[in-house]
Amino acid sequence: MKKFKVATFNANSIRARLPVIVKWLDKEQPDLLCLQESKVQDKDFPLKPFQDRDLHVAFRGQKAYNGVAMVSKDPLEDLRLDLYDEADEEARFMSAVVRGIPVINVYVPQGFAPGTDKFQTKLRWLEDLLSYLKDHHDPGLPLMVTGDFNVALDSIDVYDPESLRGEVGFHPEEQAVFREYFAWGLVDVFREHVQGGGHYTFWDYRIPNGFKRKMGWRIDYILATPPLAKKSQKAWIDTEPRGAEKPSDHTFLVAEFDLQKLE
Repeated sequence: MKKFKVATFNANSIRARLPVIVKWLDKEQPDLLCLQESKVQDKDFPLKPFQDRDLHVAFRGQKAYNGVAMVSKDPLEDLRLDLYDEADEEARFMSAVVRGIPVINVYVPQGFAPGTDKFQTKLRWLEDLLSYLKDHHDPGLPLMVTGDFNVALDSIDVYDPESLRGEVGFHPEEQAVFREYFAWGLVDVFREHVQGGGHYTFWDYRIPNGFKRKMGWRIDYILATPPLAKKSQKAWIDTEPRGAEKPSDHTFLVAEFDLQKLE
């Protein structure tokens, strides 16, 4: 088997979460780690721990907000750092080719609240990303789209669907746009291997003991086109880092693929 182990993690500040990330990298040895919410300017990105491990790193950051990065054992080729043709103020998108596979890493706007300008911005961003996929990619070829989408798709993806329905992140307008990604051809790799509720990637800091009380959301995804998705061997959520000291409010989502079957 030619294993390709991929993970995505919203760090909620890469500098604050560096010990968690480095420990996880050393333990799990992923081939590719996609990070969101690095919250650091490019000049201050903590490169050394990754370079010390002979890892390839690419990043697109901004001060205190947003930010995306890729950490890879293999070279990151054909790098693109903006969703739009013109430079975007917000660092939310990056793409690279890894082992011949196009990989897109995103941090979708949170949306603040339904009915606000920020919510409309979120919907437009999701629509623009889908348009980008349609313009630049073919669902009949290998492609991965991963990151924090800030949308829980189904009732089993949140801890209390009745009370949360209509809230930002679990709103029918967001879900309708997100479902268009699957209509285009993307597959939710985690759900190819794990069914049922209670599997979350995010637990709000503002809820006292929310992690221990299992009050979570599944809003982080590894999506793949069918040629790649059918080569996935397993997928899981590693919840241990969420219980660590000074954790992110998210944790690592992981999937393994057998790329030998793509050849």
